[in-house]
Amino acid sequence: MISCDVLTKDKNVMQRITEVQITPIKPKDGLVAFASFVLDNSLYLGSVGIATRLQGGYRLIYPTKHTGNKDMNVFHPINRTFAEAIEREVIKRFEDVMNKSDDRHNSINT
Repeated sequence: MISCDVLTKDKNVMQRITEVQITPIKPKDGLVAFASFVLDNSLYLGSVGIATRLQGGYRLIYPTKHTGNKDMNVFHPINRTFAEAIEREVIKRFEDVMNKSDDRHNSINT
């Protein structure tokens, strides 16, 4: 399990992101992994997709539910500062996981 603490301050409100977990998947249509994390030690948020950006880097995709002819948001950040903090920490953890995976596969046992 990968954990981190992030505090963001927006209008005197502090939010804490902990227990960031990354599950890499076989890449498909730009999707490369799923993430989950705990918000303020009170709310588990999962099924957050990590996808590649066309211009390089990664972005988060929050879960939606397709109902009839509508896509309904399950959850998503509602302020830019917190959204950027989540994205920064989740992508940092994703890159750490992928680098450790590369190190493991590229090591030579002698």
